[in-house]
Amino acid sequence: MGIAERRQREKEQRKTEIIEAAERLFFARSYEDVSMEDIAREVELNKATIYLYFKNKEALFATIVLRGVRILRESYAECTAREVPGIAKVVLMGQAYYRFAQEYPDYLRLIHFYGSERFSRENPYAAEIGEGYGICRLMLAGAIQEGIDDGTIRPDLDPFLTSMYLMISFMGILSLENRWKLAIEAEGFSYEQFASEFFRFITPAIAPGERSHSVDFRDFEPSGFFLTGRAALKKEEGRQP
Repeated sequence: MGIAERRQREKEQRKTEIIEAAERLFFARSYEDVSMEDIAREVELNKATIYLYFKNKEALFATIVLRGVRILRESYAECTAREVPGIAKVVLMGQAYYRFAQEYPDYLRLIHFYGSERFSRENPYAAEIGEGYGICRLMLAGAIQEGIDDGTIRPDLDPFLTSMYLMISFMGILSLENRWKLAIEAEGFSYEQFASEFFRFITPAIAPGERSHSVDFRDFEPSGFFLTGRAALKKEEGRQP
């Protein structure tokens, strides 16, 4: 290994160490409660060195957001690669978003915070973050179009608009404020049951004709889809002595 190659490798390793140190802090605290000084102390470097790699805190935060977007994008790609009907791919993508929220709650929190109006989008990672989410939506729209073509999704739906409705619904359900979760729990439901019922609610709405009244979620089980028991039934069971 030549000197230049070794230095480049050391530079990339240091950059990764900075990102991972920042990630630990942003996962543990709010964006406002983390400073570049905090990150420098965490990675045991001086602040000036951090600025050699990242223009500001926003750019470093965006790098971590991009990590989460890439994970979600890979999950969606796995769904699109399955040899299943279009409607099954749509359901699997919804479940993929749910799993992402359960397995990577800190990434999801950072992604949603990054979507607020406070960020300038001028950092070098903004375009890739937007592209990543855009590709996720395009994959969902593609699955909807497949469903229209194979007859498992209503032909009168527009793939773009439907993908937007679904993505916004996924994000809204998985970023509920705690007060709404408490309201759901107060009625005897768990948050998991609430999320699962979304699929029972939305899937018949996009299924065609008579199928819209008789969607059987057991049909999706061979594709890897899982669903908790019906919320109403669980609620009844929960009230039994």
